[in-house]
Amino acid sequence: MPADLPDDPDQLAELLRPALLRVARRLRQEASKAGLSALDVLLLVEIKRQPGVGVSDLADAEQMSRPAMSTHIKRLEAAGWISRLSHASDGRRSGLTITPAGLAALAETRRRRNDWLAARLARLTPAERQALAEAAAPLLALVEVQP
Repeated sequence: MPADLPDDPDQLAELLRPALLRVARRLRQEASKAGLSALDVLLLVEIKRQPGVGVSDLADAEQMSRPAMSTHIKRLEAAGWISRLSHASDGRRSGLTITPAGLAALAETRRRRNDWLAARLARLTPAERQALAEAAAPLLALVEVQP
């Protein structure tokens, strides 16, 4: 590691945190231009990834109360981005699925975010872009779920 870069995790955290927060904030702003909140995107992606997932499962995964999650799900449903599916063996339960409108909203959000980020990356030197490419895997490792 070059001498001017911190090896100490606390120092590295202090160096990275502001940049990561600002990038994340700008990407959230781009999503909101497409009409989605950060939570909307998270929920739509999860429902797309797990068709038939239940409200309780989503609430547990996001560490939210079931009533709060239910409110968010009702809003996504009212917007036409998700729909409910009857549970195959238990008529009292329903699962969630993303609709074509929900897929389109996610695609628009992804496009806006990628366009914003690509425009900023184009301003960097090839060496700076290479450094970011090399940092992508370790950054993703920071947020992977650990058992």
